[in-house]
Parts: sequence; structure tokens; C-alpha cells
Amino acid sequence: MDDCLFCKIARGDIPSRKVYEDDAIFAFHDINPARPTHLLVIPKKHIVSLATASAADTPVLGRMLAVANRLATENGSPDGFRVIINTGRIGHQEVQHLHAHIVGGPDPVGPMLKRV
Repeated sequence: MDDCLFCKIARGDIPSRKVYEDDAIFAFHDINPARPTHLLVIPKKHIVSLATASAADTPVLGRMLAVANRLATENGSPDGFRVIINTGRIGHQEVQHLHAHIVGGPDPVGPMLKRV
């Protein structure tokens, strides 16, 4: 999509601190990191969210997860990390382009969710 922020980043129209790229995915540092290690991994193909992904998107979804350990390790979180994919309004998805957050660092990330 021409006006999608993450599509523009993947095309190189908007600068980013790229950490990985192949034919299907692009990964870069989050501009407002929540942890010492905070990367975003996106498909180059515009997919709005996991809610709109189809069976045809299985290879790119798998690829996003397959590189997560390498990216976390190479970017300061060799002892573990968390992968977060926010989906839709309830999941607090802010950019309408599927993306996975890889977060970590030298200290534990903390509890998975706040108990209610």
C-alpha cells in the first residue's frame, strides 16, 4: 500500500535502523523502544494483521518467527526474548500492517500479562 508506514519503511522510502532483510521480511529497531532490545519484524507484503492473514501467508509468518532468535541474540538478548504480535483494537495494534515485536535485553522482560 502506498500510504502504509511500514510498507514505506520496507521499500526504503522512510529511513530505519535495519537489522535484517530478505525477500519476504524486513526487521528494524523500534523508534520508541520499550526494552533495551526492541525490534520490529514485518512482512514486505502488506498484511493488515493476523486477523486478515490467510493460509497463503503461512510461509512469511513462519519466516518472521524463524529469524526471531537470531535477531534477538545479535541485538543484545542472547538469553531469551519475547515475541509480541498485537492484533486489532482489543490487541492494541497501532499500525495496520502486521508486525512482530521482539523484546528483551539483559534483564527479565517481566510478567506476561497484568492479572485482572
